[in-house]
Amino acid sequence: MATEISLGKLVKCDDLRSVWKNEAYDFTIWLAEEENLNLLGETLGVEIELINTEEPAGAFSIDILAKEVATNRKIIIENQLEKTNHDHLGKIITYASAKQAEIIVWVVKEARDEHRQAIEWLNEKTDEEIEFYLLEIELWKIGNSDIAPKFSIISAPNGWMKANKSVEKGSDPNNSLKLEYWEKFCEYSDANYQFIKSNRLKYGSRNWLDVKAGTKLCSICLAISIQKKRIRAAIYCSKKTGFIDIYKSNEDEINSGFDEKLYITQGKKDATINIVESADITDRSDWERQFKWLCDTCMKLKEEIVDKYKSQ
Repeated sequence: MATEISLGKLVKCDDLRSVWKNEAYDFTIWLAEEENLNLLGETLGVEIELINTEEPAGAFSIDILAKEVATNRKIIIENQLEKTNHDHLGKIITYASAKQAEIIVWVVKEARDEHRQAIEWLNEKTDEEIEFYLLEIELWKIGNSDIAPKFSIISAPNGWMKANKSVEKGSDPNNSLKLEYWEKFCEYSDANYQFIKSNRLKYGSRNWLDVKAGTKLCSICLAISIQKKRIRAAIYCSKKTGFIDIYKSNEDEINSGFDEKLYITQGKKDATINIVESADITDRSDWERQFKWLCDTCMKLKEEIVDKYKSQ
């Protein structure tokens, strides 16, 4: 006998202002909360940390200024609880220039086709370091449940196309090799390491690939050096999080659990805890060994350092 299953029906709530009456005082304040920035970040594949709301930019103000946790790249977020218009399109370009932002996010109620095309054009004409996103914010509920927000990406950068465009420019003769390396690495890690598959961030023809560590305190960076003939796995953290101090307080205990040597590099605002391995990036026959080392070391850094000490 078939079991009767009662399923609810998703209902879209079209009136965003029934929840957020004022764009600046309600929606922007709501989005700037950590939980909601995390929701936006999960949609974009970017870990976001708030810097400021209503950030001054000349005679104007940016709704939200933030940064990407893994790279410190600046993010501007412009909100519009209406259909897109030329005024806000101009604002995101002006604000990006004022703050030298590399990730530009436009959150709207409804995207007009001409503005979707404009964002696509901006992504096509800029290099892989600059990313433009156009998203619609929606509200949904089932029956008498609470209303739930949902972000839908309308336009986003094509990372593969941007990376290849960077390669074609010829700024670095090794760009094509690095892009191929990370493409093959992702194929390997996606097939063998679920955590890395679920938490790795975007890559291009860069020297590194970032992996979310499951905490705002730090992230994990996997890096290659063709010139130095080595690969590296590292925990990256901003000094203000205090995680590097936690590591130093437990350094002897932590290091005793590793066969490899761990060493710290520090800048003015950040620090990394590193492990390196000799590797010739140009030797494709050695790539699988390198991929396995990067993945295994990434997991060990997460499990033996991040997971054990993040709550101290």
